[in-house]
Amino acid sequence: MNIRIPSSFEAMPDAVTEFPDRVRRGYGRISVRTKLILGIVGALLIALILYSIFGGSAPKPPPPAPVVVQRATRATLSVVEHTIGTVVSNATVQVTARVQGELMKAYFTEGQTVHKGDPLFQIDPRPYQAALNNATASLATAKVKAQRYAALLAQKAVAPQDADDAKAAYLEAQANVDAARLNLDYTQIRSPIDGKTGPILIQPGNQITASGSVGAGVSTTGTTTNNALVTITQMTPIKISFALPQADLPRIQKRMATQGMAVSLMQQGATDNKPLTATVDFVGNQVNDATGTIELRATFANQQSTLVPGQLVDVSVVLDAVKDATVVPHDAINLGPTTNFVYLVKQGKAQMVPVTVTQDDGTTAAIQGKVRPGDIVIVDGQLKVAPGKPVRIAGQPHAKK
Repeated sequence: MNIRIPSSFEAMPDAVTEFPDRVRRGYGRISVRTKLILGIVGALLIALILYSIFGGSAPKPPPPAPVVVQRATRATLSVVEHTIGTVVSNATVQVTARVQGELMKAYFTEGQTVHKGDPLFQIDPRPYQAALNNATASLATAKVKAQRYAALLAQKAVAPQDADDAKAAYLEAQANVDAARLNLDYTQIRSPIDGKTGPILIQPGNQITASGSVGAGVSTTGTTTNNALVTITQMTPIKISFALPQADLPRIQKRMATQGMAVSLMQQGATDNKPLTATVDFVGNQVNDATGTIELRATFANQQSTLVPGQLVDVSVVLDAVKDATVVPHDAINLGPTTNFVYLVKQGKAQMVPVTVTQDDGTTAAIQGKVRPGDIVIVDGQLKVAPGKPVRIAGQPHAKK
């Protein structure tokens, strides 16, 4: 086939025809060293291009994430509220004097456990014994006089008014004897309750007046002050007072009406970790409008006096039970941007399943969603897990219950 070259190309410019010669002349002027460097760089570029096209291999996928798993189960989960309670004594009595005099003696040591009727203090009884003797003598005289006037009245030897006055004087003398004997009894102060004594607030040797006030001659300020001699606090039994949110009130009322509410408590700082148990025996009659809570109380035997009034304790109370619930470990619950979710392991891969938590006691959680008893849930290692990616189970899941 004949190819005809256009006439425009037949006569080419001199610069074009001379270009190859110029290149050859310029390349000839390049030194050997420069030619060597250019050759090496060119060879490297060619090798890099060929490696990127033919020699590179795809990156290896990351190994499966190691995870710890357990099986979801079906169980009844208790609805438990945890709060702080305060130990409250059933009775706290400030013991005061009912008669005045010198405080002579204390029959107990500070912190001692006393019982109702035990002697605590002795006030000087001598003035009151003398008053009783005087009243007794006056009673004898008034009695004889009343009897004499009664006999004379029968004989109509005295006016009836005189006989009545003699009888009234006798009754008044009898009352004076009773009052003097009572005051003498008051000189020995006895414990009104069973309980533990506190510190002695007024020491023996002080002059005290009725109601426990210190006499002006003894007070450092020269005035009377109303002070108890000692405070006695009942220790056995003892109560625990705690508050729950008013939102729990319907459950509280239902539980109290059917089977009662069980309470367990742990002493803060206790080493034996053995909880004490009791039942709620008091529910407050109003909600605290400042805190939105209602008070409950439970009575504990406290035989060893381990609980002390004012002490703070950790309280747990069972309000309800979620029956036939799908239960997973607390650590299996993950918090998402809009809802909670768990990771299931199916066919060696992780699946993210949204769930609704109906009850969580800090150890186990009752959930609703597309999780069934027997499903394998991830409880540890979730941070390395991606939905749809393979995982490696570190150990075997717990047996299905």
